[in-house]
Amino acid sequence: MIDIKILDVSQYVSLKSWYQDMLENKYVVLRGRSALEYLEYFNGYLHDNEVELYSVEPVSADDIKVVIVDSFDNISHINDGCVLCSTFEQAVNDMLADFDNTDEQALLEALSRYYYENNRSFSGLIISSSLQDRFLEVQSWAIDYHNKKGS
Repeated sequence: MIDIKILDVSQYVSLKSWYQDMLENKYVVLRGRSALEYLEYFNGYLHDNEVELYSVEPVSADDIKVVIVDSFDNISHINDGCVLCSTFEQAVNDMLADFDNTDEQALLEALSRYYYENNRSFSGLIISSSLQDRFLEVQSWAIDYHNKKGS
């Protein structure tokens, strides 16, 4: 069992540093909304301690949603020397695949940021062929996300 102590997020100026202090040298991979927060594609929620992870064994902490996997071999992820984190594409594909349980706001904000940071284009973003219909559905929502957010 992997022991993870949830730290008080309100004591941190960034979610990235919060994740680093909490998960440094832990053999887990950030996934979904947590990956988008760590990669700074989603700003997160004020005082929210929820964490989404992949792990090869159970994790002993509340507020952690864990998907147990046999290995991380089929999960596209980065290692920044501190934390293992799903790539942006992996996180987006995972969220599209489990759309009914996905944090839509996190997904839309992240896709919107990607779109505007990449010259108003989703080209280069690899979405699984089985998820193309769902992606086409949310694509226009993501493009309009920042325009409608303030309305």
